[in-house]
Amino acid sequence: MVGFGIRWAFAFVLLAATYNPTGWNLTRWGMENWETQMPLTLFLGLLLLVGYIIYLRATLRSIGLFGMVLILLIAATFLWVLYDYGWISLEDPTVNTWIGLALMSLVLGIGLNWSHVRRRLSGQSDIDDVDE
Repeated sequence: MVGFGIRWAFAFVLLAATYNPTGWNLTRWGMENWETQMPLTLFLGLLLLVGYIIYLRATLRSIGLFGMVLILLIAATFLWVLYDYGWISLEDPTVNTWIGLALMSLVLGIGLNWSHVRRRLSGQSDIDDVDE
C-alpha cells in the first residue's frame, strides 16, 4: 500500500507541477518568463514530459484507454455521490481544479500500480515484449 501511495503522490506532483490554481506551476511560470528563461523553461518542460511518458506508457500498457476511462468514470460517479449527499460543494473553481488533479493522478497512480495488483491477485507476472 505504501508503494501505491508513493506512485500516486508522484503522479499528483507531476500534474500539479504542470498546472494548478496557485501561481506555483510550470505553465504559469513558463508563460511569464519565456523570453528571459527560455532554456530553463524548456529543460523543466522536458523533465515533466519524461514523467508523463513514463506514467502514460505504464498506464496504457497496464489498464489501457478503456481502463483509464473506467477509473475516471468510477471516480466521477463517487464525486457525484458525495455532491448529491451534500458532503462537498463544487461551486469553487479552485477546489474543482484540485479535485480534477486528484482524480487524474489517481488514474495514473492506479495505472502504474496495476501490474503489481494483478500479480498479487492472479499470481501471474506481466512481462514486456522483447525483440531479439
